[in-house]
Amino acid sequence: MSKPFDLLIVGGGVSGSALLYLTTRYSDIGHVGLLEKYAAPARVNSLHSNNSQTLHCGDIETNYSLDKALKVQRAARMVERYATAQPDIDHLIFKYPKMVLGVGCDEVARLRERFETLAPHYPHLKMLEARDIARIEPAVAYRDGRPRAEEIVALGSEDEYTAVNFEALSRSFVRQAQRVPGKQVEVRYNQRVRHIKRQGELFVVETADACFQARSVVVCAGGHSLKLAHDMGEGHHYSVLPVAGSYYFTPQVLNGKVYTVQNDRLPFAAIHGDPDVMVPGKTRWGPTALVLPVLERYNWETMKDFLRVFRFDRQVADVLLDLLRVPDIRNYMFKNFLFEVPLLRRVLFLRDARKIVPDMRLRDVNFAHHVGGVRPQLIDKPNRQLLMGEAKIDTGKGVIFNMTPSPGATCCLENAEVDLRAIAAYLEATVDDEALARDLLDQDSPHGPEDLPARLIQ
Repeated sequence: MSKPFDLLIVGGGVSGSALLYLTTRYSDIGHVGLLEKYAAPARVNSLHSNNSQTLHCGDIETNYSLDKALKVQRAARMVERYATAQPDIDHLIFKYPKMVLGVGCDEVARLRERFETLAPHYPHLKMLEARDIARIEPAVAYRDGRPRAEEIVALGSEDEYTAVNFEALSRSFVRQAQRVPGKQVEVRYNQRVRHIKRQGELFVVETADACFQARSVVVCAGGHSLKLAHDMGEGHHYSVLPVAGSYYFTPQVLNGKVYTVQNDRLPFAAIHGDPDVMVPGKTRWGPTALVLPVLERYNWETMKDFLRVFRFDRQVADVLLDLLRVPDIRNYMFKNFLFEVPLLRRVLFLRDARKIVPDMRLRDVNFAHHVGGVRPQLIDKPNRQLLMGEAKIDTGKGVIFNMTPSPGATCCLENAEVDLRAIAAYLEATVDDEALARDLLDQDSPHGPEDLPARLIQ
């Protein structure tokens, strides 16, 4: 058994690797380790093909309140400031036009009202009229060579960083952490964690062929985090509902990212089209959503772990029935089930995609095989509620379990900052606030760590 770690991180996706980087770079925690079940970082949801690659800033996400939008803006700035300071910036972060499209009088009015709310806080955000949309995204503005009959406007910007290769970002975090002088950093691959237990003042983390000791542990392993929490007797009031995202490819019909107005009655992302940073000449569309009994997309071996954390009982059944009683959600779930039927799914998806590109044709639409990940949404059983935001269990006893950051990988550094401060307090360690603010935050940012989303406490 190796010398105990001060902090051991389980999971080498973008969340775990971000914590590895922040801990080594901005704290006096000296011995840090990371365990990853695969042979390289970011092989599950942070893999470039398993997420939308979007740097969410809160401006074109219409389901965000102003408060949440500004917190997401802070998180996005952290990622941008890190990535733009790296020598391999061209592999990490990308500039594309972006917009959220409103079609019809109701959505147009909603976007105009939202612009008045957001404009003071987003200097690059513009109100895009039909002629502006035609200049930026002609395929959106025209039908059969003529301006669309429906009234359209959009909120967007043209010269901002809007896309990230989160797989490459994860590798960068690991690489930079290993280069920090004076720190002992160990990264172990092919180490699937089976169990975590408390043994005196230390935690024992068991894999198939090794045991590691640590003074503190942070688990960033998606739905597997809840299984490990349950094993330790934590979070039994949570069940998990894995929601898988699927995508489609068309020839490149968009120049940038085009989102649509969110239906507030649906707790799932609205359809959008994006450039794929790893697939030039294509536009990627989606996601559609489907509940699957696995914790990793396309890995049916994870069904066993799903069954352990789903823990179906009357409370879980009540939550699912409550969801099905909402007509919009019920219809959405049935429709997305049909999206998984070959041949039929292309026809159904085409109807939705034509809201963005009216002239799209069926022969242009192809299902993106082995693209898309799984978002482990938590069910709060006592409160009969599906939690759509951040999913975290901070025990306050030196171990933290992260299931789902919100909104996704954009919050990797902000989520890591929250965890670092909690672990530093537990270990009586010091965080270099001045250096962290100088490197990753606007010095005058009104949103400090005390404004971050409240943690879910066991």
